[in-house]
Amino acid sequence: MTGMPLRAEDLAFCPTLTEAGQRMLDFLREHPAAPRYTNQSGHRLLADEVQALRGFVDEVKTARVGWPGDGVPDWLPDFVAQTCREVPAYRELPTLSGGFTSLPTTRRADLATDIARYVPDPVPLDRMINFRTTGTTGTPLLIASHPVVASRYLAFHLRALRRAGIEPRHGRGQVGVVLLGVQKRCFTYVSVTPLMDESGLAKINLHPDDWRHPDDRTAYLDALDAEVIAGDPLSFGELLTLPLRTRPRALLSVGMTLSPGLRETLQQRFGCPVLDLYSMNEAGPIAVYDEALRGHLLLQPRLYVEILDAQGRPVPEGARGEITLTGGFNFCLPLLRYRTGDHAALEHTDEGPVLKGLMGRAPVRFRSAGGDWINNIDVTHALAPWPLTQYALHQGNDGALRLRLTPAALHHGPALTAALAHLLGPLPVTVEPLHADDKVLQYTSDLEACGP
Repeated sequence: MTGMPLRAEDLAFCPTLTEAGQRMLDFLREHPAAPRYTNQSGHRLLADEVQALRGFVDEVKTARVGWPGDGVPDWLPDFVAQTCREVPAYRELPTLSGGFTSLPTTRRADLATDIARYVPDPVPLDRMINFRTTGTTGTPLLIASHPVVASRYLAFHLRALRRAGIEPRHGRGQVGVVLLGVQKRCFTYVSVTPLMDESGLAKINLHPDDWRHPDDRTAYLDALDAEVIAGDPLSFGELLTLPLRTRPRALLSVGMTLSPGLRETLQQRFGCPVLDLYSMNEAGPIAVYDEALRGHLLLQPRLYVEILDAQGRPVPEGARGEITLTGGFNFCLPLLRYRTGDHAALEHTDEGPVLKGLMGRAPVRFRSAGGDWINNIDVTHALAPWPLTQYALHQGNDGALRLRLTPAALHHGPALTAALAHLLGPLPVTVEPLHADDKVLQYTSDLEACGP
């Protein structure tokens, strides 16, 4: 008896695909209420990489996270030495004789200038992948990565879920994860997760334009009945408007600050834990909020966190400063004293280091001339065609926009004004020069607090 054929285009994105995985992909795409998927993607993992990742997940599951309060992790010296040997940008450092804290810090703008200089020479290029970030602060950035790196996220998500008492169990024939967005334009796709026996994964956009009928959003999510739903506060806000019957076992909020009020509302509505993950594209999942610890508990065993003042000096334990990262699990982009632009205090606990009072990247919406609320990510997409290394957009109480550009980009002002008008309608726009470092808030609004 001949099995069902595997589609060549699906095998290209999921090399270890089986018949069960193909049936899952077909179900996700062909359900009567399915959205119009705009892209194709997949895990791209080879068989030996899947096996190695199982070992990585087991290692992260039991690894201790932390270091002495008056010291550094034992792996740090070797990591710094190797990074300075292999990474072109760090080979240029004059000397390491002054110790770790004498090393210069790096920023998002450094990576954005020439990301290739921050990729280790030994990393093979044939399977490297890259993607652009669309964060709410800082500089648009191209990230160097690899299929193995992307799949390693699962290990830290599982560690965070276990702290909430959740051991994911969905596998073959079930949908494990749904990733949510709510944007006018969004990268959407379906895939399977080989580490979870090819359970289904769907990245969907809750914006009504991606659906044949707005009611299909509810029907589709109920049909998928995903074990875990991940998104950000904006997409979860939209999720709350849908009359869903499905009850996930957990919600993961990533990428933006989750307010306690929204977390409580989501927990009451769906009857499950809502995990607030501090995560960024440069470093992956960094920490998860723990109510008992009153802060974000670090997740990665090979990520060292410093808290620095404005001059780049370490602050005393418990004092607030800028979160600065060294290490990480992305072997295509090892971080060395990378200043995140986010702020917190660091305290050592019996459970591990905890970030207290984290002030990260809050979501921002802009009100259009017609009164609609537009996600800041849609603004990023609208301005993406122009080579902007940095900009800041602010909306005043009267709805008028203030766009600040670096001096080299000011000549794009008329075109950018037109792009904003196309997205937001005929609002007044003032274009001004931007003279600041990359800690500037990219999106701000006086109207955001007045939104629905």
